[in-house]
Amino acid sequence: MAGRKKTGIDPRYHDKERAALRRSTRKTVFFNKKELAVLDEYCKRFGVKSRSALIRQATMEHVLQALDENHPTLF
Repeated sequence: MAGRKKTGIDPRYHDKERAALRRSTRKTVFFNKKELAVLDEYCKRFGVKSRSALIRQATMEHVLQALDENHPTLF
């Protein structure tokens, strides 16, 4: 354990949290040539190494924002 930092938190808790966040479901997205070219240019210009992380983040931000704006009301 020379390189590990002691946090005082049970390692089993960290393992459980990591397992809960593990991505196990695959979704496929199709792009046309122009969309893919724009995506590639963006990644190249801004140094994005993982396109899947970029698409995941953008999608989840949009979904969470829409859910936040359209939450159910009582009246």
